[in-house]
Amino acid sequence: MYIINPKEIKPQEFHAYMLGAIAPRPIAFASTIDKNGNPNLSPFSFFNAFGSNPPLVIFSPALRGRDGATKNTLDNVREVGEVVINVVTYDMVQQASLASTEYPKGVNEFVKAGFTPEPSHLIKPFRVKESPVQMECKVREIIQTGTYGGAAMLVICEILLMHIKEEVLNEQGKIDQAKIDLVARMGGDYYSRSARGIFIVPKPNTKIGIGIDQLPEQIRNSTILTGNDLGMLANVEQLPSEEEMTEFKKDTSVQKLIAALKDDAKNKITVQHIAARELLAANNISEAWKVLML
Repeated sequence: MYIINPKEIKPQEFHAYMLGAIAPRPIAFASTIDKNGNPNLSPFSFFNAFGSNPPLVIFSPALRGRDGATKNTLDNVREVGEVVINVVTYDMVQQASLASTEYPKGVNEFVKAGFTPEPSHLIKPFRVKESPVQMECKVREIIQTGTYGGAAMLVICEILLMHIKEEVLNEQGKIDQAKIDLVARMGGDYYSRSARGIFIVPKPNTKIGIGIDQLPEQIRNSTILTGNDLGMLANVEQLPSEEEMTEFKKDTSVQKLIAALKDDAKNKITVQHIAARELLAANNISEAWKVLML
């Protein structure tokens, strides 16, 4: 294991390790305005949601690594405590990246990056018309963590209004993760595109899974089933009932599997675990359990 003490290497070097390991990171496309009315637009991947009542997001326009200077966005939220957090999609990622260029104070990144400013309803900074979700926020607090280059400047924002384009909503009126096609920052020059790698992991907050410790030993110690497989199996509240198993065994393909298991009793567990893993890969947890219980 490679061990790194951040105090023993340059901050810029440790910064690269952090961003390579803590990824993907959502992007806050922050629109601000200074006291003279000059707009500014810049993306920040030190960003996330931290509460829903009140709805809070935090982003960090950290002090510039080279010289510890403050960024225009930070100067603006200090002068005018308001910001629009726009999300970044694949269709606008190249332009958003262009807006991260360190243009001199007063240069309008809306113009430089080719975005359309939309008036906000409750605050002064403009929204980005091209972004499918725009959050009008007031700045509640700014926490300075240091005075050297790379020090975090935590801008705590309360969402006052959220604007959502109907085109990214599903039939239930919720944001469709495939339609919104968000991008996120990785390490270096790398980004990730969430719509291309979406998968489902049911949250165990409405039920109590049996837990991996309750799995039969031959399943828990399987050399075929992975940790993810075991996690899926252990997230059920109860195992299939006798009635469910009886009905399951009536299926022609299952009867063939049962016959194959009898003919090859020596490798029965291996065959079961391989079949179960294929079912788990298709997110068919119930069927996987039934195969394991044959």
